[in-house]
Amino acid sequence: MTEQLQTGLIRISDDVVATIAGLAALETPGIAAMSGGISEGLAKRLSGKNVQKGVTVEVGQVEAAIDLRIIVKYGIPIHEVCRSLQMNVRESVENMTGLHVVEVNVKVEGVAFKEDDVPEADLNRVK
Repeated sequence: MTEQLQTGLIRISDDVVATIAGLAALETPGIAAMSGGISEGLAKRLSGKNVQKGVTVEVGQVEAAIDLRIIVKYGIPIHEVCRSLQMNVRESVENMTGLHVVEVNVKVEGVAFKEDDVPEADLNRVK
């Protein structure tokens, strides 16, 4: 996002939008993990490191498009999890950046059948 104000220029980088989207995705019930190793531990999530894995964004002047790769928890309707994920990510990015999110594409790359399939760092969030 680039915005010209009387006081100067505001730019929001792709990395910032990807971090916001990744954190919003992790907070969505039914998401076991992000594909691409996003669950590397709580410290990395809070510091913003590796939060962008599984997230691809294209940021324009006033719009953004987001692609997410996820692993869902077994037993929860996938379409419901994905719709909830799309809404959470859209709301978070729009509220924090002022960008209009034109699309949130979700690719389900796996299903976690039991807790053993979910990295230990995500067990507290999945339960």
